[in-house]
Amino acid sequence: MPDVARAAGVSVITVSYTYNRPDRVAPTTREKVLDAAARLGYPGPDAAARNLRRGRTGNLGVVLGEHLTYAFADLQATAFLAGIAEVCTEHGLGITLIPITGGEADVERVRQAAVDGFVVWTTVDDDPVLAAVAASRLPAVVHGGPAVEGLHLVSIDNRTAAAAVGAVGLRGSTRPAVLSFPVDRRREPGLVLGPDPGSATFPVTRDRLAGYREAVTAAGLDWADVPVAVLARNDPAEAERAVGRLPAGTDTVLAMGDELALATLRATTRRVPDELAVTGWDDSPAAAAAGLTTVAQSLQDQGRRCARLALGDPPGAEPGWEVVRRSSTR
Repeated sequence: MPDVARAAGVSVITVSYTYNRPDRVAPTTREKVLDAAARLGYPGPDAAARNLRRGRTGNLGVVLGEHLTYAFADLQATAFLAGIAEVCTEHGLGITLIPITGGEADVERVRQAAVDGFVVWTTVDDDPVLAAVAASRLPAVVHGGPAVEGLHLVSIDNRTAAAAVGAVGLRGSTRPAVLSFPVDRRREPGLVLGPDPGSATFPVTRDRLAGYREAVTAAGLDWADVPVAVLARNDPAEAERAVGRLPAGTDTVLAMGDELALATLRATTRRVPDELAVTGWDDSPAAAAAGLTTVAQSLQDQGRRCARLALGDPPGAEPGWEVVRRSSTR
């Protein structure tokens, strides 16, 4: 900067203002400084050093809880990130995606993240990443759960919503089944009968299972007889394979996501809804086109709320939900 100042015939503070507070420099003076910098090959103040001095990075960290490709492959994840991006754009901030693989490096990856705050995608109760986020003392929000002392939480009432959509899907049903998100960090797929919802360490999975159980009991059926296909991922191809393993005579499928429900509709040869009723979750654009009964929620709105809380903005209204009834249920 002193070299640029000498070449431009100005003070060092004028060079500093040219890059950091250009509104305080006359246009002709600023042009002289930039011309001198270009001749000397000076690119401007080092961004890392400047951020260190200011005590901020200009980036909001998003801890995915999934592999990096999930952010671009999962429709609800992309909607959630779009909501975060809108708020970051308003503040002139960037987004740093921090993928979590379940390995030992996850905690260190969070500790080393150069960000001004965190938004954590739904994870398990015992995820060590949560402790690392809390220890950073940066503003942080957890989406979907679990609740962590000192961190904001953004979520709908998954249990009540599951009970409500389950009540619609179970009309006239005698042999229901559930397509479930993973229950814990191991992400082991399998088919189990009437699992204890409390055994799931993913809060979203736990609460939705509990709500489905309430609906099954209210319909006069025995939860212990209900097959639950636990999936490793929110993956349509895996869901289609799981549907093929459901017991013959299954007459209702309660799916924890629209992609899983739509996969069920593609996989079945039975008449919907007379022989097989199907419900989903999220009310994606494809759900309406397929006539899918589902739980409507806006992941984009929830992403906005998470970002606002992390950045200290007024967060707005609590996220809501509603059951949208269509032709896939009786």
